[in-house]
Amino acid sequence: MKRLLEGLVENNRVYTAGGKVASYIPELGKANKDSLGIWITTLQGEEYFAGDFEERFTIQSISKVITLMLAILDNGKEYVFKKVGMEATADAFNSIINLETKNPQRPLNPMINSGAIATVSLIAGDGRDNTFERILKFTRKITGNPDININEDVYHSESITGDRNRALAYFMKSTGVIENDVEDVLDVYFKQCSIEGTCKDIARVGAVLANNGVLPWSGERIIPVYVARIVKTIMLTCGMYDASGDAAVKIGIPCKSGVGGGILAAAPGRMGIGVFGPALDQKGNSSGGMRLLEELSKELDLSIF
Repeated sequence: MKRLLEGLVENNRVYTAGGKVASYIPELGKANKDSLGIWITTLQGEEYFAGDFEERFTIQSISKVITLMLAILDNGKEYVFKKVGMEATADAFNSIINLETKNPQRPLNPMINSGAIATVSLIAGDGRDNTFERILKFTRKITGNPDININEDVYHSESITGDRNRALAYFMKSTGVIENDVEDVLDVYFKQCSIEGTCKDIARVGAVLANNGVLPWSGERIIPVYVARIVKTIMLTCGMYDASGDAAVKIGIPCKSGVGGGILAAAPGRMGIGVFGPALDQKGNSSGGMRLLEELSKELDLSIF
């Protein structure tokens, strides 16, 4: 397996050249666009890795998977999906148009920015700091990494440049989708996107989902089966933004990307996969990471279809 992964990483490094790092968040623009790495955690506890798997990056929109789990645990699926839809989108991840044109005026799904912000507003907590601490504690639990924390520089960069997200949030406040204080919700959102980890950390989140909510390394159940299934389904249909259909055809397993260059993938009943490649394509997904996952899926016959 290690030899296979090393070969796949080297085969797909060429695709990083055609991508660009996410410079609209200044701190993300400092990433090395040539980096590409992968980590696999199997449900039997085996772990394999290759490439630049040790590089740290902020998980960005991969955090939406984590907050969706928490929101459902706190509120139940019926209430969450009363506030946020579960439909795919053909628009960009930070688009506002669907909030204005769809009826009811709610975000299309929890994997785009508007939907993720609305989801965060549903997470229980005594103020913004307590709410984020619950997210961070849960993240540490499902990664098995007690040292995970935020990158303060990225957090401040996110907050300073987050005007589009503020527009989305205030629009949703005006329509009643968000009921809490908007700035509190946004602060939590910016912090969750700034959580920093490695390929191993996100692979382990994928492994928990692949194992239907049970930590493979301890056997402890942390989310019910129905929550894991909902999250995997929405990852498959919506997790790669407006490239989700393409990813479903070419990769064939639930995935969630982030503009920090990470991709979390869950092969049900088999493994969790974490990929890192900060050079992004036009849809905001890792250009090398997408190709790497596509080739890995073919080699290991991972597609669920």
